[in-house]
Amino acid sequence: MEKKRYNMRLSGLGGQGVVTTAHILGSAMDNAGKYASLVPFFGSEKRMAPVEAYVRVSTAPIYEVGEVVYPDIIMIFHPQVITHGKSYTMPFYTGIKPNSQVIINTDRDVLEPEDIQVLSERKATVIQFDATALALRIADTELATNMAMMGMLLGLIKLVSMENIEYAVKERFLGTSFVTSGGTAALDSAIEKKFKKKEKLLSKNMEVILKTFEMADSVDLNSGKLVFQLAF
Repeated sequence: MEKKRYNMRLSGLGGQGVVTTAHILGSAMDNAGKYASLVPFFGSEKRMAPVEAYVRVSTAPIYEVGEVVYPDIIMIFHPQVITHGKSYTMPFYTGIKPNSQVIINTDRDVLEPEDIQVLSERKATVIQFDATALALRIADTELATNMAMMGMLLGLIKLVSMENIEYAVKERFLGTSFVTSGGTAALDSAIEKKFKKKEKLLSKNMEVILKTFEMADSVDLNSGKLVFQLAF
């Protein structure tokens, strides 16, 4: 098997599921028989506060932990990370390796001329798309934004299958098994309703992931183009 290794830096705001994304990525890799390490990094645990997660994935064992200083992939979950500097790593492309990828959730082009110059010199491919709007359209909630971002990422690197991804998402939202209470009928009914609600959430999240996973096929990483403004 060809060895593939990606060091990733995920930057966003509190409440966007950046750390959840890191956990699901690790679980999907593990389910595929591959390797991952992840480290969340955040200050005050509140909505809209800066959050980063550092994820390493590989087809070979990983021995490093800690901050990803030289990323192959950068994921920006909110445009304010760039426009308002709400990130622990500024500028957002600090340390980016040549021929890397940057995935940005935005409804407009947020790159300044200096950003374009640096990213062009490093021959980076930048994918900008409105992950939040896609999440709202398919799942009817912006909370699925992180699923849209993750689907795009996994569609680009192609290290795991949709089956691996679904298992990881299911494990995150439903747990490994569902156990009835064995108590009163009312309690059993409440647990069943909660489970069905989670199953519906799982289904919608998988729809979002599948959509962006497929969208990734339209990105030519060897084209030499800097920015893909993807529509859906």
